[in-house]
This record gives sequence, structure tokens and C-alpha cells, in this order.
Amino acid sequence: MKWLKRFHLIVHTVWYFGLLQLLDGELRHPVLRWLMGIVPQSQASQTHSNPVRLRLALEKLGPIFVKLGQVLSTRPDVIPAEYSVELAKLQDRVPAFDGGVAIAQIEQAFGKPLEQIYYQFEREPVASASIAQVHQAYLFDEAGGQGVQVAVKVLRPDIAPVIEQDLALMHFAAGWIERLFKDGKRLKPREVVAEFDKYLHDELDLMHEAANASQLGRDFENSNMLIVPKVYFDYCSRTVMTMQWMNGTPISDIATLKAKGIDLKQLARFGVEIFFTQVFKNGFFHADMHPGNIFVADDGRYIALDFGIVGSLNEYDKRYLAVNFLAFFNRDYHRVATAHIESGWVPADTRAEELEAAVRTVCEPIFNRPLSQISFGLVLMRLFETSRRFNVEIQPQLVLLQKTLLNIEGLGRQLDPELDLWATAKPFLVNWMNEQMGLKALRKNLMKEAPDWANILPSLPRKINDILEQQSRSNSSESLYKQLRNQQVLLVILVLLVGVLVFKV
Repeated sequence: MKWLKRFHLIVHTVWYFGLLQLLDGELRHPVLRWLMGIVPQSQASQTHSNPVRLRLALEKLGPIFVKLGQVLSTRPDVIPAEYSVELAKLQDRVPAFDGGVAIAQIEQAFGKPLEQIYYQFEREPVASASIAQVHQAYLFDEAGGQGVQVAVKVLRPDIAPVIEQDLALMHFAAGWIERLFKDGKRLKPREVVAEFDKYLHDELDLMHEAANASQLGRDFENSNMLIVPKVYFDYCSRTVMTMQWMNGTPISDIATLKAKGIDLKQLARFGVEIFFTQVFKNGFFHADMHPGNIFVADDGRYIALDFGIVGSLNEYDKRYLAVNFLAFFNRDYHRVATAHIESGWVPADTRAEELEAAVRTVCEPIFNRPLSQISFGLVLMRLFETSRRFNVEIQPQLVLLQKTLLNIEGLGRQLDPELDLWATAKPFLVNWMNEQMGLKALRKNLMKEAPDWANILPSLPRKINDILEQQSRSNSSESLYKQLRNQQVLLVILVLLVGVLVFKV
């Protein structure tokens, strides 16, 4: 009956903070609107603004709902901007669990006593969140003495059943929101909860985070801008993750950074360059780069922490971003509109001129500022807001990217208020576009596919000939057969030209 008690708490919290009143005008059935009118209002529902009431309610419901609010804060295509701003204030802070419980988790994960796993282990955690907490420890060296210092992340015990219970209630509520409210289908509550469901289950598997950290570490190996802690996979499991201990100054501690002689302007530029390197070179980015997850080393490099949330971009996503950023900053709103229609993210019958006008209306005020003061994240957010009117399908990876970009911009301008993001980012966009077009780009893509072509090309003429013979037997038209024969010759010539291009250009 635990779920019933939890359900009662949720219903009471919804009433206490007047959350249903936020959607009063959206109720479909008049009887439901009448019922809403006779339900007494609580004092809390009358003393705070609507966005604040939603934030307080999520905090009251606990860590899982706090995380849902954090996810919603990155969805301006789903909720209004004032709600996004308020929900961004939610903090994932919960009391630590007992160190003895953490030790039991570790021993169960590796099947042996703690003393045989770590040379030294601190029972008191150094950080705690809703999913896991972190302890300081040392590994053994080859001689059995004290080895490298490590951070040990331990999953909260029995967290999975709690998450499953809350997720089940969220799925249930999402279905009814879609049925009862006028705008329910467009808000896609079931899709939002499904996305959140996947996000939480990824965080419940610390091997997933370990793999993310390892990938990012390879991408920035020997970088002069970013340090990624080494992962010790022999000491990792689904409930325990061990990685290199990182000493540094929190990025938000500006006074200490200045006292250590860190070049803040260079640090700000590094942040932008790291972001665009991840996006346009690697297609794999750290998607949770808020101040609590970033330290600065004494040599002026960033230190990345907490790799539970990452984003991946394919070539199509990268092209979409590059085209839109360049079009925005050239004020080519027609290209922005056609790019969205070509992508299939707006209905096919959308008139480009209407979308162009909407984008212009939203973005022209932004460009009344100097380029150095324009926010890339704000541009994307405005674009997503416009998308609500045109039923644009916003891709989850792009929402993650927009959230990350806002974090990077905020950090960069905190370090250097005069930071010109456009000047730093434009070379990445222009170079990427140049690499994707022309003969060099074609040669690069063909070389990438060369192993498959090596197997396909030798047998291709024979396979084409077999198809043509079958066509000639099934169709008595001589002209058709000749036409297909001509196409075969042209195809062979094309293959030969491709081979020359690949190996001679």
C-alpha cells in the first residue's frame, strides 16, 4: 500500500500549491471546470506566483520530482519561458546515507571485503545527490601499498523501487493530462515522461556513466583545455564507479581563481571552444556542465565531473545546427524556415513565409544588441518557443544541447563579461560547413565507406547484369532492355570516376 500513501501525498501537494488552477482554462469538459471552481483554495496557492508554486510543489515531492522539474526547465517548447527560468533553480541536494551502507553496497558489488578492494576508504561522503554519493579513497599500488587517490561513487541503496513507483504515477498522470486538457496532446506529457524515464534509468547504471567518462577522456586526451578523470573499470559495477580523484577550484569561486593567477578571459574562451569542439568535431558532449560539475586546475584547464548525462549528435544534427546558427547571425530567416521544413520537424504543409515571419518577429529584437552580447542559448530558446506555434518536433539531443549552451554561456560571461561568443564560435561553424561541402568532403565520406566499397564494387557489375537479364526476360520491350543496358554502362562509368576521385584527389 506504499504507492497509495505516495499517491495521497501527490494529490495533497497538487491541491496545496494549487497546481490544477494553473491549467484551469485548459480543461476540456465544463463539469471538470465547475468542480475546479468549488474546490477550496489553500493559502499557499494564493501567496506565490504560478511558476514559484510549481517549483515549491516539486521540491515538496522529493528528489525524483526535482529531477523531473530540471528536465522540464530545458523544454521551452513544452512550458512557457517563465516556468523554465523558475524550474532551473531546483537543486538536487539530499542528505547523505550512512557510510556503512555504502561499504555494504561496494562489498556486495565486488564480492569481497572492502579492505581487499581499496587501500583506504573514507566513510564520510564528500558529496551527496538523489541518485548516488561520492567517497574519497585510495587504490593499492603494485606492491600492495598506497596507490592513486580516487573518487568512489556509490548508488543509493533501494533507490530503484522508489523511482519505479514515482515513474508509474507519472506515466498514469501524463495519460490523464493528455485526455483532460485542451493542449494535452501538443504538450506530449507521455513523451516527456518517457524521456525522463530513460534518463533516470541511465543514471541508475553507473557503468553507463563510466563509459561516458571514458569516451570524453579519449576525445580530449592530452588537451590543453580540459581534463577528464581516468576511469578504473576494474573497480566499477552498475552500483559503484571509481575514477581518478580531481583537485581543483570550483568554477564559481572567482575570487580564488583570481588569487591563483588564472587567466579568466582565456578560461572563458576555453569553455566555448570545448563546447563547440564536442559538438562539431566529436558529436558527443557533456550535457550537465553546471557550476557544481566543473573545477579548474591550477594550470588553468577545466576539470569535468559527473558524466551521467551526455548528448550525441549525428551529421544531420550538426548540419542543422551549423545552418541555423549561420543563418541566424546573417539574419537569413528564410533559410532558417526552409531548414526546418527540409528537416521534417514541421508539418509538410507549413508555409515557409509564415515560419520566416514568426522567427523574424522573435529574433529581430535580439539583434538590436552588439554581436558580443547576443546569447546563442537565447537564440535556440527563442527558436524552440516559436516552434510551439508550428508544432515543431524538437529532438531530445537538441534540447540537451540548448541547456548545455546556456550553462556554458552563463559561465563564460561570468568569467569574462566582454566575451564575444560569436567571434569564438564562427570559425568552428564555417570550418565545419566547408568540410561538409565540395570535393574534399565527398572524398572524406567515400574514404570512410571504403571498407564496404571494397567488398561491394568487385561484384557490382555482375549483380547489375543479373538484374538486367531478369528484366529482359520479364519484359519483351527491346527499347526498355536497351535503356537499362545504357544505365548499366553509366553506373560502371560512375563507379570508375568515384574510384579515381577517392584515390587520386
